Amino acid sequence: MITNPTEIFSYFAFIIFFIYKVSQIKLFQKFFRYLPPVIWIYFLPMLSSAIGIIPRESELYEWTKLYILPSALVLLLLSANIPVIIKLGFKAIIMFLTGSFGIIIGGPIVLLIFKHWLPPDAWKGIGALSGSWMGGSATMLAIAQSIKTPESLLAPLIVVDTVVGYGWMGIVIFLSAFQDKVDEFNRVDKTILIELNKKMQNLTESKRRFLNFTDFATMIFVAFGVGILSLKLGKILPEIGVIISHYTWGIIIATTIGVALSFTKLSELEFSGSNHVGNFLLYFLLASVGARANIHGIFETPIYMLMGILWILIHATCLFIVGRLIKAPMFLMATSSQANIGGPVTAPIVASVYQSALAPVGLLMAVAGNIVGIYGGLLCAQLCYICI
Repeated sequence: MITNPTEIFSYFAFIIFFIYKVSQIKLFQKFFRYLPPVIWIYFLPMLSSAIGIIPRESELYEWTKLYILPSALVLLLLSANIPVIIKLGFKAIIMFLTGSFGIIIGGPIVLLIFKHWLPPDAWKGIGALSGSWMGGSATMLAIAQSIKTPESLLAPLIVVDTVVGYGWMGIVIFLSAFQDKVDEFNRVDKTILIELNKKMQNLTESKRRFLNFTDFATMIFVAFGVGILSLKLGKILPEIGVIISHYTWGIIIATTIGVALSFTKLSELEFSGSNHVGNFLLYFLLASVGARANIHGIFETPIYMLMGILWILIHATCLFIVGRLIKAPMFLMATSSQANIGGPVTAPIVASVYQSALAPVGLLMAVAGNIVGIYGGLLCAQLCYICI
């Protein structure tokens, strides 16, 4: 058994390296398209602790849970370009927020329907999953840590997140063949797509640069400096019910500061790869959460799978109704949905399937999800708590 914290750290680093290295091999790319690396970064440590390679409890896990999450959020939010997101236009923003609204209200609805078959603290799992379906894995972990979601609930929900989320992406891509008919049915004015194309041509393209020592040192300082400061400030603020703890305040403060810093020159750290460093911290946290999880939780997946499917249908219904009311093109419905459910990796793919020149719209909407996800996820968790 590997018990030394430094050795466990190295083991997690190896798993992250190995999974992403294998996922880039052409032979395995199709496999990882349906079972993405993120689920393996969670599952392999869970399997490792189950068979005794690493312990289920370690001081490293406690340190990681406390300090890594706010630091990762700060780095991931540095690329949140609010002015550019606003430039996407009224209909694009309305559709994105509608997608988030569908997730927020869908959580308590499915809880009310399935609560007789779920454990008493299932609301914590639903709150965490709502974070993933509005802001990605980082938000899911942030909500889970904030409301103290049991590790036993995270195992089946991460499976649901992957299977239902990617299954929905397949359906959305399939429906792209019918976008002209849907737009005609909704009496959509196609000029909005022309306007979006013009706006995207005016956006500043990212100027990537090699990571230098100064940039890397700045990333680490900003990430952990803001993260620790946020946690300190969170301890000063009062706890509110079972949702807003001192740690939750710390996450909210870190998120808010991260968004504020995106308006400064520190946002240029994105060009050096601050999002990659943030993602590594996130995946390391995910690995430590997986190590503490009970593998038997995966066998509770079927009921959560049904819940997830219904939840997605509520989300899709909201998008279609509002899209018809404001006569938004199906492109915006599909991209808004995937920006919420899938995040920055898959939203540009869906956007490009519908309109080949507008992949950046999907990316920008997904970045907006990183901002909305924390606040929306906590709201969903609160509504779910009220429903129990």
